[in-house]
Amino acid sequence: MPKAIFFTNLVPELAGQIVAPAPAGWDVQVHSAKLPVAEKAAVAADADFLILFPPVLEVEVLEAAQNLKLIQLVSAGFDQMPIDAIAARGIPVANNGGTNSIDVAEHTLALMLGVYRLMPQMDRNVRSDDWKAIDSGLHTFTIHGKTVGIIGLGHIGRQVAQRLAPFGPELIYYDPFPAKPEVEQALGVERCTLDDLLGRADIVTLHVPLNDQTRHIIDARALSLMKPTAVVINTCRGPVIDEPALTAALQEGRIRAAGLDVLYKEPPTVNNPILQLENVLFSPHSAGVTYDTWQRRGAFIFENLQRVANGEKPLAVIG
Repeated sequence: MPKAIFFTNLVPELAGQIVAPAPAGWDVQVHSAKLPVAEKAAVAADADFLILFPPVLEVEVLEAAQNLKLIQLVSAGFDQMPIDAIAARGIPVANNGGTNSIDVAEHTLALMLGVYRLMPQMDRNVRSDDWKAIDSGLHTFTIHGKTVGIIGLGHIGRQVAQRLAPFGPELIYYDPFPAKPEVEQALGVERCTLDDLLGRADIVTLHVPLNDQTRHIIDARALSLMKPTAVVINTCRGPVIDEPALTAALQEGRIRAAGLDVLYKEPPTVNNPILQLENVLFSPHSAGVTYDTWQRRGAFIFENLQRVANGEKPLAVIG
């Protein structure tokens, strides 16, 4: 009988949605991700599978779990995982296979619209009885007719492109691994170099994993290539942007605005200068988390675990 251990910080109702698709007869145990490491190691000792949310695994727990066939993440990101130690054991690690891509894509669009239409400021003004404080004819914009540059055309980048298409922008993308021509045609996207994208885009939106190649992909040089009217949207990982460089560009008006779901340090310190800027719209690393996402993630997770239990290769393996 396969045994899966789910370490999670989700409330029981949401954790229950994830484990609901577990096959009959499986031993699936849900434990708090905040358990002491020694207790985690004990419950994981004879597990066939570990399911993790958040994607954190202590080396002591890994060493104790000698029967592991797969480490399955509920999230897309894996930058906090001890990947080298796991690889040394020959254990595959799978992420969520893009099952939260719809959620992130919708949130990305919300940030674009919120920034372009000054929604937080307008809401604040109406509540304070300042009905016409913002001259929308001067300071708000439409996505229609603009150029949106998508950095990273994976699961999420493609969902973003699909949702943007009806708004009528030109869509360009940069990805070191080009999409197939039929995919580009279906999405209506044009591949270009990173520098070309940065120079052409009115909105730059980031959808890449955090690794050595993407860390600070938006740095002072990249920002210098952008239009002074450009907007930066980040719903992937904070360190893909050089945050002090972005802060300076926003302070000095070298780009127009930003919509950020992620920051370099989370939660940020209250004296972080970027928090003082009116031309930034924030959310607390919540783009991929909606009530609707858990069933999709759970279905994928247990389909993947069943593949391995049946002797097949898992999907969405990292690396």
